Amino acid sequence: MESGISRVAFIGIGRMGWPMAIRLREAGFTVAVHDAVPGRATDFAAKHGGIAAASAAAAAQGAGAVITMLPTSREVAEVIAAMRPNLAPGAVVIEMSSGEPSATRAMAQDLAAHGIAMVDAPVSGGVARAETGTLAIMTGGDAVPLDRVDPLLRAMGGSITRCGDVGAGQAMKALNNLVSAAGFLISVEALLIGSRFGLDPAVMVEVLNNSTGMNNSTQRKLNQFVLSRKFNSGFGLDLMVKDLSIALQVGRETGTPAPLAAQTRELWAAAASLLGPGQDHTAAARFSEALAASALESPQIPKKA
Repeated sequence: MESGISRVAFIGIGRMGWPMAIRLREAGFTVAVHDAVPGRATDFAAKHGGIAAASAAAAAQGAGAVITMLPTSREVAEVIAAMRPNLAPGAVVIEMSSGEPSATRAMAQDLAAHGIAMVDAPVSGGVARAETGTLAIMTGGDAVPLDRVDPLLRAMGGSITRCGDVGAGQAMKALNNLVSAAGFLISVEALLIGSRFGLDPAVMVEVLNNSTGMNNSTQRKLNQFVLSRKFNSGFGLDLMVKDLSIALQVGRETGTPAPLAAQTRELWAAAASLLGPGQDHTAAARFSEALAASALESPQIPKKA
């Protein structure tokens, strides 16, 4: 399906945004990139083509769509305020950050008054799936702008699920990470209990993956990043805490009692406080290990040198 959009502004080319912008370039879009890190946009354009914009406003000039991939909704609001005078009526803002649904809805309402549509389209899958263009994308917004930007999203994602009105994608992303975070911690705790009993954690992972305890962490994280002691999945511990906070915010705004969700968020926040900044989210296993005064290891899984 033709979108009629040929030029895209991509704001925020960090670990996720960089490979996503590459996918758009490879799909034939003209991409103007901007990032808060000096020189990063120039480096991207030199390696992958496109346009290095000196500012977000400059990137937005003449763009049919603008993608924001930024740390929080606060940065998104600041960027949109700077870009808005350069956004032509009919342009679509695609908010792909893991932001706050209520903040995104407020921004969408303001943009709509100027003839500019906004949709949210957060992603799941990490850097590896961003590089292969197979991200899971959850969208929120009206059907017409979502139809227009569908070719852009398909260049970056392997699955695109429409979740509802604007903000619904971000709510779904936060709730997905809530389920994932709870599954990770309980899986690590089970391995610690079993290890003290005398079970080989790698054998436990094999059994879990062939039984009802299977989850994303048993399949993709425990052997790969915890037992190997690599702790380098590509998704930060601070970002997980942020997403869990958003999930709880949605819970409060909807008046939904969520005691397990609150406890999950507190445990992840405690892990972040203990381990300090710059940690991968899989390093939260070290927090559970500290509580148990035990370390997970298996003779079957080589440890990082």
